[in-house]
Amino acid sequence: MLMSINGIMSGVNHSLNTLNKVQSAQSSSVQKIATGSKYPSASYGPSDYAIIQRTYSNIGAVAQSNSNTQTANSMLSTAAGAVNETVNSLSSLRSTLLEAANGTNGNTDLAALQKSVEQTISSIDDNASVTYNGKKLLDGSQSITVAGADGYNTVSLGNMTSQGLGLTDSEGKSTIDLTDASSISAALDKVDSALNAATDQATNIGAAQQGLTYQSSNYTTQEENLVATAETMDSADIAKESVNLASSNTQEQAALWAIKQGMQSLSQQSAGALGGLNNHSRGAAVGMLM
Repeated sequence: MLMSINGIMSGVNHSLNTLNKVQSAQSSSVQKIATGSKYPSASYGPSDYAIIQRTYSNIGAVAQSNSNTQTANSMLSTAAGAVNETVNSLSSLRSTLLEAANGTNGNTDLAALQKSVEQTISSIDDNASVTYNGKKLLDGSQSITVAGADGYNTVSLGNMTSQGLGLTDSEGKSTIDLTDASSISAALDKVDSALNAATDQATNIGAAQQGLTYQSSNYTTQEENLVATAETMDSADIAKESVNLASSNTQEQAALWAIKQGMQSLSQQSAGALGGLNNHSRGAAVGMLM
């Protein structure tokens, strides 16, 4: 009888061990299916988990770098539009000065042309007052720092105000005078210099935008490659884990059935061994064995 009880207990213990293993496998499959990851935590593989987490961190850094680059390019587009308007205004101003230089103009004509000059200079200041997110872009105080995963890139913006371009003095008074031929000649030199400065600024912004566009394209490619790498390393095989889970569920039911049968057999064996006891004592003894 003792051997029979020991045998039953051995079978029950084996079934309990099997149940523990099966339930652990169930938990693993459920977590992988829920997260879509082969390595939901470091316990699934410390080195692989660490590599994957670094990859995800790099993906985030590259994505943010790309966003920074695109935002900076948007800011530069705003500045570029204003500078282009200033180039157009300066070209128009140069034409006005050439018209004023013509010897056929009388005083009234020159006065009208002077007024046109003042309006054009005012429009140049309007262009220079352009803002992006509350920041003035073309008053000489602004530079754009683009933070990226591979370092920092700074784009400086010049002073495109009428004073910065030499068209007005420190008090905001026009330095363009159409009084006589010599003053008009000096004014033409100032406008040519301002036009060169504005054109250089437009060229610099354009070059910076080209660089940022190229950089954004590189970041996009990097992100795509990193995401593909992460998916290859970390994506769980959902179909496989679903099969594993179904198999574990079946094994769990079998283990539970075996444990139940073993406990019933143990109860019967124990009851037979204690047959000589009264009902109350026999019940207490079987309860202790159970």
